[in-house]
Amino acid sequence: MKRLILTISLILIVLTAGAEEIKAPKIVAGPYIQACTDTEFTVVWQTDKEALSWVEIAPDDGTHFYNTAREQFFHTIHGRRPITRWHKVTVSGLEPNTVYRYRILNKGIILNEGNRRIRYSEGKGSDVYRRQPYRVRTLGKGNQTTRFAIGNDFHDKPELLAQLFSKDIITPERYDFVMFNGDMVSSFESEERLVSNVINPSVEQFAKEMPLFFSRGNHETRGAHATAFTDYFPTTTGAPYYTFSDGDAFFIVLDCGEDKPDNDIEYHDLVRYDTYRKGEAKWLQSVVNSDEFKSAAVKVVIIHVPPKSSGWHGEAEVARLFVPILNEAGIDAMFCGHIHKYRFSEPNDPVYGCKFPVICAPNRSRTDVEISKEKILYTITNAEGEIINNEINIKK
Repeated sequence: MKRLILTISLILIVLTAGAEEIKAPKIVAGPYIQACTDTEFTVVWQTDKEALSWVEIAPDDGTHFYNTAREQFFHTIHGRRPITRWHKVTVSGLEPNTVYRYRILNKGIILNEGNRRIRYSEGKGSDVYRRQPYRVRTLGKGNQTTRFAIGNDFHDKPELLAQLFSKDIITPERYDFVMFNGDMVSSFESEERLVSNVINPSVEQFAKEMPLFFSRGNHETRGAHATAFTDYFPTTTGAPYYTFSDGDAFFIVLDCGEDKPDNDIEYHDLVRYDTYRKGEAKWLQSVVNSDEFKSAAVKVVIIHVPPKSSGWHGEAEVARLFVPILNEAGIDAMFCGHIHKYRFSEPNDPVYGCKFPVICAPNRSRTDVEISKEKILYTITNAEGEIINNEINIKK
């Protein structure tokens, strides 16, 4: 009798374990919008177990999402669909400055024997039965005002992010996108730290439907997980430096690298940013030589570390490698962080040596920017709700 009870118990344990295995994957991080342009955007999310993923989109035309079969886009790596917990699906072939609806879907894996046999669990997607699907607007070029918000130097403070970038503030009616300008974490030690302190707070407030761009700061270059940065924040170039356009503005997002020499004891012989920045400078030269850049009415640079020849090594390298190229390119403004205080530098200020204005935003603040052909306005609000600067038009 005892043996029978033991056998039944073992069978129940196995069946219970099997039931757990066939549950559909749950979304534990995301979705959030990355690498948005006028014709595409990328959706990123994480599931609690390995899964096969895809995205369905629909026009924002008033029809129910289940009105007809919707176009599907898949997570692929060089043509093959990966079975993974992190999913990155690029939706392409879109119209500029147009709102689209989207949903994400996942199928879990019960059995994976490679090319021999794969069995899937039930599929599950974001709810479009009782809830509205997610919406996102593609960027657009020409004859429109661009509005965006910048945050920088939050250093693992999700409560500050949620306060300054609240869903009540960051709405599609007020902003076109959000830019994080570096040092959102103090060190990129783990995936869990990034997800809990930056990704999920952003998703909870705005990033499901608002494009999020990221300019890597020197603190994101540190830590055991630092080389995985673009796994979480993919770009159109595959590198942490890239460009995009919206309205009349062309944006160059630069990667500052570290702020001390490569041989500093703090880096444990793990970095080679001097060589890296030289390669980035060559890429930057090709950007400012491009027709797309030259034809833009407004040209803006985003970089975490400001240029300063007499400053720390990273600041000096930004000044030495990037500023000579930018000074000849007709840049209208550069937005930085890093120094944890507000500083406005007029064109030809000897401190920065730039022919264009440089704005350093303080930590614990949000910078609201409005750009058109005629003007570049910015206003900085701190965590106490105080306006740090009077609204300034820096477009000459």
